[in-house]
Amino acid sequence: MNPVVALHDPHAPLDRRGRPMHDLRISVMDRCNFRCPYCMPKETFGEGYRFLGSAERLSFPEITRLAGLFVGLGVRKLRLTGGEPLLRAGLAELVGDLAALPKVEDVALTTNGVLLARHAEELRAQGLGRVTVSLDSLDPEVFRTMSGGYGAPAEILDGIQAAIAAGLAPVKVNCVVQRGVNDHTALALVEHFRGSGVIVRFIEYMDVGTRNHWDASRVVPSRELHAAVHARWPLVPLAAGYHGEVAERYAFADGRGEVGFISSVSQPFCGACTRARLSSEGVLYTCLFATHGLDLRTPLRAGADDATLEALIRSAWLGRNDRYSEARAALHAAGSERKIEMYYIGG
Repeated sequence: MNPVVALHDPHAPLDRRGRPMHDLRISVMDRCNFRCPYCMPKETFGEGYRFLGSAERLSFPEITRLAGLFVGLGVRKLRLTGGEPLLRAGLAELVGDLAALPKVEDVALTTNGVLLARHAEELRAQGLGRVTVSLDSLDPEVFRTMSGGYGAPAEILDGIQAAIAAGLAPVKVNCVVQRGVNDHTALALVEHFRGSGVIVRFIEYMDVGTRNHWDASRVVPSRELHAAVHARWPLVPLAAGYHGEVAERYAFADGRGEVGFISSVSQPFCGACTRARLSSEGVLYTCLFATHGLDLRTPLRAGADDATLEALIRSAWLGRNDRYSEARAALHAAGSERKIEMYYIGG
């Protein structure tokens, strides 16, 4: 039996490769207080860069209405992203609205952690279940290189502790690894969080968008990182926590937690991808590496009813055929179209 279909709501749409829509990533803010070179390089996104105006972004009621339609089509997990989502004023209010939607099983947040300490308790009180924090190195100099010169590891660690204290557990730490930049600090990150309940996940450096100067020679394959971690602290494989989980999970043999590896470049997982993405101004994208999307804001604000909007979403998913990571080499050789930037639709 096909495991995708086996877990699928028979009334919800399947894309052209038999994949259901189970996860929705909602970008609430296109701005960020970091300038990570692999996402929002400072030379492009400087002081003169024009981001969306507040009226161009979806309001919280608009986000909640659209999220409810996605839930009606099979989505059960919602994740708030950015840019940096905690730059959006009153975000906890949106969390509460989304957590109250029938059939929603999980509301999570991805953040760089700088503002997390001041918001963690309120977010949890409003129904946030989990948080993922981006932290590319504990070395202050390396960190600043990876963040574009902003923030410090101590601020992120404070945010992580606040999240743990608020009950947003397990906290996951995402680390994008680049050869010659922060790869030499990867084991220190694991050592710091081992035994704390925080799960470190290493992400291969990806060619998201067209402005991060991606170079395949800077990709550190997960198998290399796994070997390095395993040599220091023996690992045993864990089963996936749910169908479509992107990280390969491993437990430390001594019982002191786990570590994960997300291998979009070396081991693509397109075949199990159940994620849709909604940008902050209401465009639906069906892939992290998308070249175009479906504008939902225009019909929404023009007065379209729920049935009309749901039909648009359903049609977009039924037509989905994305498999960028599996076809990366051929698409690069062919000179593929300009891709949407990661800050715009979340990682």
